[in-house]
Amino acid sequence: MKKKNPWFVFFWIMLFIIVFMLINSAKQRGQEVDLEYSQFKQYIKAKSVSKVIVSSDFIKGQFRDTDGVLKKFKTIPMDDSNLIKDMEDNNVLEFSSAQRNGWLAPLLLNWGFIILLILFCLWMMRGMAGGSKQAMSFGKTKAKLAGKNAAKKVTFKDVAGCNEAKEELQEIIEFLKDPAKFQKLGGKIPKGILLFGAPGTGKTLLAKAVAGEAGVPFFSSSGSEFVEMFVGVGASRVRDLFDKGRKSAPCLLFIDEIDAVGRHRFAGIGGGHDEREQTLNQLLVEMDGFDTKEGVILIAATNRPDVLDPALLRPGRFDRQVVVPSPYLKDREEILTVHSRKITLGDDVNLNVIAKRTPGFVGADLANLVNEAALLAARHSQKSVSMKNMEEAIDRILAGPQTKSRLMSEKEKKVIAYHEAGHSLVAKLLPSADPVHKVSIVPRGPALGYTLQLPEEDKYLTSKTEFFDRLSILFGGRVAEEVIFSEITTGAQNDIAKATDIATRMVTEFGMSDKVGPISLQKPNQEVFLGRDISSPDRHSGKTSEIVDEEIKNIINSAKDKAVALIKGNISILNKIVDYLLERENLTGQDIDIIMKGEELSPILQDGNVETNVETDKKETLKNLDVLLG
Repeated sequence: MKKKNPWFVFFWIMLFIIVFMLINSAKQRGQEVDLEYSQFKQYIKAKSVSKVIVSSDFIKGQFRDTDGVLKKFKTIPMDDSNLIKDMEDNNVLEFSSAQRNGWLAPLLLNWGFIILLILFCLWMMRGMAGGSKQAMSFGKTKAKLAGKNAAKKVTFKDVAGCNEAKEELQEIIEFLKDPAKFQKLGGKIPKGILLFGAPGTGKTLLAKAVAGEAGVPFFSSSGSEFVEMFVGVGASRVRDLFDKGRKSAPCLLFIDEIDAVGRHRFAGIGGGHDEREQTLNQLLVEMDGFDTKEGVILIAATNRPDVLDPALLRPGRFDRQVVVPSPYLKDREEILTVHSRKITLGDDVNLNVIAKRTPGFVGADLANLVNEAALLAARHSQKSVSMKNMEEAIDRILAGPQTKSRLMSEKEKKVIAYHEAGHSLVAKLLPSADPVHKVSIVPRGPALGYTLQLPEEDKYLTSKTEFFDRLSILFGGRVAEEVIFSEITTGAQNDIAKATDIATRMVTEFGMSDKVGPISLQKPNQEVFLGRDISSPDRHSGKTSEIVDEEIKNIINSAKDKAVALIKGNISILNKIVDYLLERENLTGQDIDIIMKGEELSPILQDGNVETNVETDKKETLKNLDVLLG
């Protein structure tokens, strides 16, 4: 709790007392009539005065005026030795002498505002002194310290997956525990370690786990905390951070989002005295002068290693760069296990199945998935989280929540059903396509419907045939609308954008065009950085651009023609899928397989669930028994 300034408290107390006394004095003065001393004597002789209080400074009392109204009066005394005799002769019932007032009341009334002014000046001077102390600490680092005896220590047990990254960091832990082991052999531990990967992969958590495993102090800060509007503050904070690290050695210094201060220095843009550049220069100097025997190691994390200054990445500064990749299938299952420790899971929940259905999800996505499923279960007052909750959570993350309030006409609903059925049918008919997991015409987020395909295993390479099949699937929805209704809608807008992007990359990046050849014509797929990319010229001529455009168009048209052939050759199956979609709104991949075999789906029960095969067999057995028994 912040301690209050005593001058501040005293100032307000005095202000309240003086204002109260002034108000009280003004109130009393407003009720009194000022009389000349001669008038006062006349009222005494007229026997109109009933009460008198005499002091050396004033005479106060009560009298009745000519109208008979009782009033208070006040007058200035004079040297009158007959005053008491006159009051006795004229029947003044009460008269007395007032005790002299103390010194405090007159002092406050006469000098109160001057006293307040002095107190206000003292208060301001005290505040300026405090401000000067803050100004002196302005250049101090804002890094937070997590000590050895932290209440909640993070270890590698709390970090699932990324086993390769853990192995790379294990050396750092061993060095912090026993530096002499490495120094005997003449080896030098890396001065700095750069963790980079996609957002949400657990870079910050990994750095905390290193500190927790090593049991050393952990100073954590963000790159943005070094940059201020005042010149020199960032560099001062960098110096202070490294000084604190040396005093607490062995320890870990962690800078999150280091690209905020470590960006590539501008090539003459923004001037040479940019505050960010001064901070980066100081960071480079501190890391260069780092003695590995001090036991201080710098760990930094970023999502954009491509924009970091080359001087920061050279050996001797960030010696080791550790990639924190998106989790693989086994890693996703381990991450789900970690995040579901405190969640009550139902018996039907299979984390391995969920891991297979979440390719591309990072640790933060999986944590959000488990949390969303728990919230859905709590919303329906369930005692545990079921597999159905997990499935709904995946749909919410991928496509958004259901928008049940969005009302659509029967015609629009039918168009959406044919569109999604076209996607799913083409995907089922192409052998290289990822399996269809779910088809829905329930609006979610901005989508009016969706077809969800999930790979059976993690993929790291994509063939030319798979790209063509993916393009055909994207055009399956538009082709189905065109074939059935002889009309096209805006529903394929996102599909066309994705198809154009894939075809463009096939031609300009992957060398999958015979006419263009194996030539990379497109700049790397990353954000433009002015200090580096402003002067980068185009890599191809206008004639080459025409060939590229023609090849992109040919690839897209070929994929669309393939989708047309598949849709027209399987119209009956398409209509069947649409009928079931309009009836149930959601179909699984197994449902599509049954429909394509020409079989009927199990009927829907009254509670909205689909009748299982066991229930169907049981009904058939009872029916046969009835026939046998007559």
